[in-house]
Amino acid sequence: MFEDTTKRFIREQQLIEKGDCIVVAVSGGPDSLALLHFLDANKDELGVKVEAAHLDHMFRGDESFQELLFVREFCNRRFIPFHGGRVDVSKEIEGSNGSMQDKARKIRYGFLKDVMDEVSATKLALGHHGDDQVETILMKLTRGTSGAGRAGIPVKRPFAGGEIIRPFLSATKEDIEMYCEAHNLNPRRDPSNQKENYTRNRFRKRILPFLKQENPHVHLQFQRFSEELTEDEAYLEELTRQKLNKVWNNSGDYSTLHIDGFLAMAQPLQRRGINLILNYLYKLRPSSLSSIHIYDVLGILKGKSPNASLDLPKGLKVTRAYHTCYFHFGELAVTDGPYCYELKVDNRLDIHGGYQFLLYSSPPVLDPAGDAIYLDPSTVSLPLYVRTRRSGDRMKVKGMEGSKRLKTLFINHKVPAHLREGWPIVVDAENHILWVPGMKKSIYDLGEEQENGLVLQFTSNHLLGGS
Repeated sequence: MFEDTTKRFIREQQLIEKGDCIVVAVSGGPDSLALLHFLDANKDELGVKVEAAHLDHMFRGDESFQELLFVREFCNRRFIPFHGGRVDVSKEIEGSNGSMQDKARKIRYGFLKDVMDEVSATKLALGHHGDDQVETILMKLTRGTSGAGRAGIPVKRPFAGGEIIRPFLSATKEDIEMYCEAHNLNPRRDPSNQKENYTRNRFRKRILPFLKQENPHVHLQFQRFSEELTEDEAYLEELTRQKLNKVWNNSGDYSTLHIDGFLAMAQPLQRRGINLILNYLYKLRPSSLSSIHIYDVLGILKGKSPNASLDLPKGLKVTRAYHTCYFHFGELAVTDGPYCYELKVDNRLDIHGGYQFLLYSSPPVLDPAGDAIYLDPSTVSLPLYVRTRRSGDRMKVKGMEGSKRLKTLFINHKVPAHLREGWPIVVDAENHILWVPGMKKSIYDLGEEQENGLVLQFTSNHLLGGS
């Protein structure tokens, strides 16, 4: 029954193909030893090669070394190619930050990748079973994992040019123990699996027995949940990406999110959108990051305060400034300091922050994504300059009486404070302000192209719509 069920699961999930070379990661415990025995016993039927790999982490001294010898002897008796290694993990990670388990896992997978490369393996088989799946999903839900992470242990995933596969996810721990007994495998036992100071062991010993009393096949329900959730999340994630690309921009120094456009997305896509942004910005997603942080970010976006900030793990900051939300490490800055650049006819000027200017003396072909101002050379003093704002700056705004302070314009247009210092201001040689791109044009703007006139074209990747 166990063998037939496992073979059917392998076929349905397309885990193994004829011609595969499979490396089995074997600890010597019941799960991995049963998996190695099962695949080796059925290798002719499956049309595959099977090899074993074991890494001694040297955590338990001679005891763990004896496990390596046990697995090697097990393989030798059955003529299974064996690849063994020993690494003093405690010494390797001494003085480094992070969880010892995470570091050990990284070292272990590095070893397994090397073995796969050595034998040109196409699959790495791991002994996770259905009970592991139940425990993993419950732990993730309890911790507050969001999105596809709640699906638990994947049946297969890319690794080392091939795939990691888990053929026993349709089986229970009891099934595997009975298989070991039926074939006299006599696996080794890790005493740490009985200690309740490990979170997984508490779920295993306290929660899982209750669920099995309610439904002996509960592991199959959790596996089905995992598969369906994975498929649903893949579809929704692609839909989210399409919507998010229209409202999110990653300029390199920081990422910007257009709040109104983002909130127009369906709420399920909003949650996934924030999750995608965080996955993109974190090179290695912190274990402390949970769904709580996603809802915290959504709280800022949906809140009534036009200015708000939030600190996320590992130094990532979220800053709302009016209609824009910024995701950044360190302080926000769009310029290195005050600047003043001369505008030369028919030469393009690129300014830090994504601002671009082109001054034309002949009728131009304008970029439809940009904006332009039309000037009479006889009413302005050449050359023209682009500079940052200065204390006391005022402009005679087109269509308005008198002059306006630039500070007032920035406030009225809800320009975030960190952008004001680097915002480009167009002036003539006598320091008359001709244009504040993205906000207002001055009385010097003719409004349309004139013979022998000047045309100044402006484009930007994030400024507000101008007038």
